[in-house]
Amino acid sequence: MTSEITLFVNPTAGRGRGAHAAQPAASALRAAGFSVRTVLGENAEDALVRAREAVAGGTGALVAVGGDGMAHLALQAVGGTRTPLGLVAVGTGNDFARALGLPVRDPAAAGRVIAEALKGARLRDVDLGRVDGTWFGTVLASGFDSRVNDRGNRMRWPTGRFKYDLAMLAELAAFTPVPYRMTLDDGAVREIEATLVAVGNGSSYGGGMKICADADLADGLFDITVVGDCSRTTLLTVFPKVYKGTHLDHPKVTVHRAAKVELVAQGITGYADGEPLGPLPLTAECIPGAARVAVP
Repeated sequence: MTSEITLFVNPTAGRGRGAHAAQPAASALRAAGFSVRTVLGENAEDALVRAREAVAGGTGALVAVGGDGMAHLALQAVGGTRTPLGLVAVGTGNDFARALGLPVRDPAAAGRVIAEALKGARLRDVDLGRVDGTWFGTVLASGFDSRVNDRGNRMRWPTGRFKYDLAMLAELAAFTPVPYRMTLDDGAVREIEATLVAVGNGSSYGGGMKICADADLADGLFDITVVGDCSRTTLLTVFPKVYKGTHLDHPKVTVHRAAKVELVAQGITGYADGEPLGPLPLTAECIPGAARVAVP
């Protein structure tokens, strides 16, 4: 492995934490003997082009500094390659880093973990989801949760997590279950009424909401959590349990496992790793061992 690695930085992650986190992470990597070059980019598209060039050029690792959005962008560069991915998680959610057992909001510690993993070849192959060529590491969300994202993204005020809390209240007041057509592993079409359908490669989204609590990053399968046709009252009962994963015991919640899932519904946007994929229908496939990641 080459000793030159690439630091992939989002300067705006976590309300500016990305820029501040890059320096201690880089210092930890350099102290371990690595040569570090930084990729910023003028915007996400430009940064991704530069990251892909680094991977194609044989960089020893791509180290993403930011939150789940930055991890998602980095996966577009390393997915399907053998280039190791390191995560310096300093964003709002950090669900992919949590799933890997990596330090969160401690860039120096994350830098040390990555350096030790690269020097000791302590790397783990994990599955990724893929939708029309786009990779994702955690959860593909659709339904109530994606509508909350839609509304929150349209809101200019307030900023931060609070606007998504307000968006959730607004959606809760207006929401009714959605008719879905779901197909697992090219099997029979299932017609269901659902509040949401979440396709989990990882277990959580939204900063620790364990919507697919039992998902395994290395079993070659998605955990697909279906929250059925809930009333508002039932949804208010079920949703808080997501933080502990105990919602899976509720009679309105079912879990399926499959390597491929097709979701069809009207007026629903799919989000993966918190990033918009586009309107349903969408087909997601679980690709075994699609990414190599640095782990403790």
